[in-house]
Amino acid sequence: MCGIYGAVATGEEPLRHTEVLEEMGHRLRYRGPDAHGIRVEPRAAFGAERLRIYDPTPAGDQPFVDPAERVWAVVNGAIYNAPALRERYAEYPFKSRADAEVVVPLFLDLGAACVSELDGMFAIAVYDAKGHELTLARDRAGEKPLFYCCQNGEVWFASEVQALLSLQNLARNLDVVALRDFVTLGYIAEPRTMFEDVRKVGAGTTVKFSSGSRKENRYWDPNMEPGKPKSTGDATVELESLLSRAVEKQLTADVPVGIFTSGGVDSSLIAAQACRHRDPSAVSTFSVGFTEPDFDERQYAQEIASHLGTSHRSIVVDHAAMYGAVGKIVGTLAEPSADPAILPTYLLAAEARDHVKVVLGGEGADELFGGYPTYLGHRAAPCFDNLPSVVQQTLSRLSGLAPASLESKVSVEFLLKRFFSAVALPLPDRHMSWFGTGVGVEILNPDLANQAYDPPEFPKSSDPISGACLFDYCTYLRDNLLTKVDRATMLASIEARAPFLDTDLTEFALKLDPRFKVRRTTTKWLLKRVALRWLPRNLVFRKKRGLSVPVATWLNKGLRTDVDRLLDHGRMERQGLLHPDNVRQLLKEHQNRVANHGRALWALLMLQYWIERWVPERNL
Repeated sequence: MCGIYGAVATGEEPLRHTEVLEEMGHRLRYRGPDAHGIRVEPRAAFGAERLRIYDPTPAGDQPFVDPAERVWAVVNGAIYNAPALRERYAEYPFKSRADAEVVVPLFLDLGAACVSELDGMFAIAVYDAKGHELTLARDRAGEKPLFYCCQNGEVWFASEVQALLSLQNLARNLDVVALRDFVTLGYIAEPRTMFEDVRKVGAGTTVKFSSGSRKENRYWDPNMEPGKPKSTGDATVELESLLSRAVEKQLTADVPVGIFTSGGVDSSLIAAQACRHRDPSAVSTFSVGFTEPDFDERQYAQEIASHLGTSHRSIVVDHAAMYGAVGKIVGTLAEPSADPAILPTYLLAAEARDHVKVVLGGEGADELFGGYPTYLGHRAAPCFDNLPSVVQQTLSRLSGLAPASLESKVSVEFLLKRFFSAVALPLPDRHMSWFGTGVGVEILNPDLANQAYDPPEFPKSSDPISGACLFDYCTYLRDNLLTKVDRATMLASIEARAPFLDTDLTEFALKLDPRFKVRRTTTKWLLKRVALRWLPRNLVFRKKRGLSVPVATWLNKGLRTDVDRLLDHGRMERQGLLHPDNVRQLLKEHQNRVANHGRALWALLMLQYWIERWVPERNL
């Protein structure tokens, strides 16, 4: 696990301003505080800040270079099939036992196509001195980040955006499409970032730069044809076997490994599988709770830990700790995050860092196996369409009369209002509305709202559940959840892994018949069948809660001063990004408890924190 960065001059001129590499490394050092390495030549410069996971000796420090000094490589992530690749290239003079070093002989053999041979989570940069070519690549799911910018015949890359902002001549013009995505969806769809001149390498994609050209290749496509029909028994056995192998594979490291548990079925099932491969007393589990009772689920995580016999630790987060985390995240990361769960995730990672260096989590299970209540909404939508219009109008009106609840985690009132707000829309619009922040383009300044916009493409599928799951896998998971987990854990210098995103397990899920995902009112139907073999029934079928954060009340209380300052009507007018009157109306309704606009207001507040820190010319 590392923070990687560097540059290649694709023309004949040498690189300019290589002195900035030290600053780039400094801005990424929390991603790899164990070692610092830079290699510089006239037309190429690579750097890496290393978190030592495999072979924790200086021999495994990066960059890696082959004996002929033709190929350089820096790798962020974990290559799980490194042992097999070492056997394949047994004659190569490896200098370490580090997993990342296998990329060098693999690239020498296969070129950029080598990434399809890698099993793991990774972001990779390879320089081929023979052709003065730079290849950038990311893993299939997009667990590990990689950004780049092009200027004056040079390509600069880095694990995170703030490292690229070390370049003094890099413009900080806002990307209007990214801004629209952020305030309405709550995340920015790849390859965009909030800056026009900075782009993200796509998941499952390689990008090759040479002689002024740029060639992009998507080496892995999640749009898969359905697999052969399976019986319930066969599907259950296969899923359990794949998950067990994925967890066993990702438990491998030369440092202690733990598990983030919420008491939900996904993380609990991973913990159960870990206990199959390790002595349960040697398995460390961690959970986070809140001082607000409705948001505190530590008891469920403790029940799972007691049932499995793991060594369990938990922390309680109050408003003061959360506010401190806001300052740390906003002050360090040059990407705005609209997911408030990044705060407790960071605080939990900081606690876990004293005990382990790697953690496993349950990311990906909801998208791959149909876990969100939204999917039930899609199943219910046709029934609503068949009701007489007068009944539809009556139900919608009654849901609007319910008083807003700001203290509940996911109240029935909130779900009903969200359902009726978009149930009549076409499937793609309905899904993005339900999954978004709760506001539309009208929250933007009209000049920005009226600009051309292509929303993320919704998959063509005969089944709404399959289409929605695939869309969430390609957008919400990739651009929101995995981003959140990577940034929060790496900020605490800890590596996060997601066994559900194992390649074989992912392909199994993507080809799975949707009847195994959502059946009647049960989400993650097949996954829960597997879970019942290892976990108590009451915990398997407990109401889905997720790592929700009490931002609705926090916006009205502990953050009220910042909210009033950063979302001030006059500031909105001068800034010219958001519609001042519409922002004021949202605030008024939320503060008067007429409606719960916590999601939307949190996104707007995080946007303003980000502008204040990273786009100083917009600070008005």
